Amino acid sequence: MDSAANNFAMADMAIRKPIDEVFEAFIDPAITTKFWFTKSSGKLEAGKQVEWTWEMYNLTVPVFVKEIQGNEKISLEMGSGDQKSSVEWQFKALNPSKTFVTITNYDLPGTGDDLINQIRDSTGGFTIVLAGLKAYLEHGIELNLVLDKYPKELMESDK
Repeated sequence: MDSAANNFAMADMAIRKPIDEVFEAFIDPAITTKFWFTKSSGKLEAGKQVEWTWEMYNLTVPVFVKEIQGNEKISLEMGSGDQKSSVEWQFKALNPSKTFVTITNYDLPGTGDDLINQIRDSTGGFTIVLAGLKAYLEHGIELNLVLDKYPKELMESDK
């Protein structure tokens, strides 16, 4: 089997909300900041670049939006230089009040153990993002999952 064909991470989950609400949650940073990053330079629009910031980690990532198909797909590039990869969201209405979201992160850089670690981290990270989205949209709860994935105290103890 060609290892390049396995160079991706994937996470998916059903969200019990209409497709337009779920789709908008990833387009509009006023919503996305409730479950993922803490700041954005703007809404996602095809052909535009924005920056997403995780203030608790002092991390800002450039994001170039390649394509948006309303309520169906978001395709973008995240990162820069040798840390750039592609991410695609697919949205499918299961019924009028339930949406299935699949996030695929591909073109991950690296080989061997480095690539395996990136696939594992990306799969886990996007699973947390979807769980946070589900809690926020379905129950109005901000779980702070991304914040608590790598708590500041743990990061400081590694120094």
